[in-house]
Amino acid sequence: MIHYGAKELAEGFRTVRKNTIHIAEDIPEDQYGYRPAPDTRTVAQLLTHIAFSYKFQYQIHAKERRTTLEGFDFPALMQRLGAEEQQPRNKQQVQQMLRSNGEEWAGWLTGLSDDFLRERVAMPAGMTPPAKSRLEMILSVKEHEMHHRGQLMLIERLLGIVPHLTREMQERIAAMQKS
Repeated sequence: MIHYGAKELAEGFRTVRKNTIHIAEDIPEDQYGYRPAPDTRTVAQLLTHIAFSYKFQYQIHAKERRTTLEGFDFPALMQRLGAEEQQPRNKQQVQQMLRSNGEEWAGWLTGLSDDFLRERVAMPAGMTPPAKSRLEMILSVKEHEMHHRGQLMLIERLLGIVPHLTREMQERIAAMQKS
């Protein structure tokens, strides 16, 4: 049996966040206000959204340790996080937030027990499935970030930047061709 526990959760998340930070570093500060289409987030807003996206799961599992989402005030939390997203920040502030929030989340993940990860959390009445494991819910933070990282890599290309993952792959291919 393959075991995926707290250590793997933290390690996987740190890898994803490292790559997001690399993108944040590659995009010039004068492009942080770039908005690829009307009614979309700017680069800075998208990176800030990523930095705060763990807060939903953190509230449920770390702070409140809920066993049900029945009665959870999702709109209030989303409104608060949305307001945070709109605050103007420079490139350095955004990157620092990605680092510190990412490490807060990864550090918390490291200490989780297998029993905790197996616990089920009931969804509000009428939702499918009626319950999810904490592991499944917590994994969604990494999945959510990877979704938005794909958007950021497309934005990089629109700005004329070759994403670092592409550059690294091209370097590996070139090195293999030389040998």
